Amino acid sequence: MFKSSRVLVVVSFVVLLGLVCPAVRADEAKKPADNQNPPAPKLKITETSLGKIGEGHVVKTLAISADSRRVAYVADHGEKQLVVVNGVGQKEYDGIGGGSLVFSPDSKRLAYVAGRGKKWLVVVDGAERKEYDGVLAGSLVFSPDSKRLAYAAKRGEKWLVVVDEAEGKEYAGIGTGSFVFSPDSKRFGYGVLRGDRQVVVVDGEESKGYDAIGYLMFTPDSKRAAYVAKRGEKWLVVVDGAEGKEYDSIGKIGILFSPDSKRFAYVAFRGDKGVMVVDGIEGKEYDHVGTGGAIVTFVYQGVTYNIWESAPAFSPDSKRIAYAATIGKKQFVVVDDAEGKGYDSIGRTIVFTPDSKRIAYTATLGKKLFVVVTDAEGKGYDSIGRTIVFSPDSKRIAYSATLGKKFVVVDGVEGKECDEIMEDNPVFGPDSKRVAYCAKRGDKWFVVVDGAEGKGYDGFPEGSRVVFDSPTKLHTLAMRGGEVFLVEVEIAE
Repeated sequence: MFKSSRVLVVVSFVVLLGLVCPAVRADEAKKPADNQNPPAPKLKITETSLGKIGEGHVVKTLAISADSRRVAYVADHGEKQLVVVNGVGQKEYDGIGGGSLVFSPDSKRLAYVAGRGKKWLVVVDGAERKEYDGVLAGSLVFSPDSKRLAYAAKRGEKWLVVVDEAEGKEYAGIGTGSFVFSPDSKRFGYGVLRGDRQVVVVDGEESKGYDAIGYLMFTPDSKRAAYVAKRGEKWLVVVDGAEGKEYDSIGKIGILFSPDSKRFAYVAFRGDKGVMVVDGIEGKEYDHVGTGGAIVTFVYQGVTYNIWESAPAFSPDSKRIAYAATIGKKQFVVVDDAEGKGYDSIGRTIVFTPDSKRIAYTATLGKKLFVVVTDAEGKGYDSIGRTIVFSPDSKRIAYSATLGKKFVVVDGVEGKECDEIMEDNPVFGPDSKRVAYCAKRGDKWFVVVDGAEGKGYDGFPEGSRVVFDSPTKLHTLAMRGGEVFLVEVEIAE
């Protein structure tokens, strides 16, 4: 929520649209068809150097494009700084805004904040924008279509939002964490401080004032805007200006819209009791709704948030909803108002298959941690990675697990042991036949495809990921000896 200082914002509510994923029945996962469990393939590896990060380079500024083909960072050059993109240095400035490097969603554009004398400006695709007394480094946001850019700038003691180089109204403070373009890229909204009240500005129109405002979001069809607001000691959800019922608090996951934009859900608390509110209607009251107790790191439009509760999940067809709830000392998953088996705890992610027919989640019973697919419990492990991924055809399942050593479990079959597995791994190929991930054994990291290991590396830059370009080709970024490489892998059929 917004603080009343000139630059501001700690966001309490985020939207986890990205948590809705696929799953499969456990009995099907344990008996995959032969053509869905191919032998380890031969891998052809091609490396292209993107430059060496040597002495003077500010590694913590490293930014990776969404397609994992471009890398940018800040480098020191005497008393000057410059941005280096794929090994090529750009213009020097007196300073580069820390954490300001942002790639567009299509990975083709790069923007950052640069300082010249006592002024600051935004550089987009190498072209300089207007100078200001300050530009908030973490405020740069590209639209989903990558054509538009917004950021917060300071003139004197006032702050304003610049969208497409057009300046908005000046305010005492800007809620940069609430900067958001609609999915169709045509609309834009953000939070501001007006006097002692916080308001939301959508398409230039101000909302009524509240004591605090949480994260702003648009529906997938871009037609509606919603946010969480505080009035006095109560919290409520506001959808297109229409206020919902007041509660003692609203869950930190904020508001979730269904993929078809017709439905919405959020967790509300009255005293110590929680309810799931779906389409404005309260569900059954529980001791708690959501799992809690685990930090979820979520990146939305280039901004990273840490939250403490699991999200409800709408099915891809928007007809079903699932969430975790607690009665006494037992937690369970509620699907379409039906309560599942009680466990000691439920994991922070609940996922649906792409065909919306099944769900999967992690659960704990005693010292046993396992994946539950619909009602079938998998093998118990010491730990299970936060990513449960399912094939596009809904028939296969994969996740990482630990039992002494770490490994990836694909369709119930444990892969080769390793020391570490990169987060957000494994990944299925587009035809559902191949599974890839990045793993470490000893002091080296490898790209692994269906059990076949590629070349060894010192590591993978934070933010890089495995990307399938076709059923037989994939790529990622890796580092060796301080040098960054684009690593392209071709799978021999």
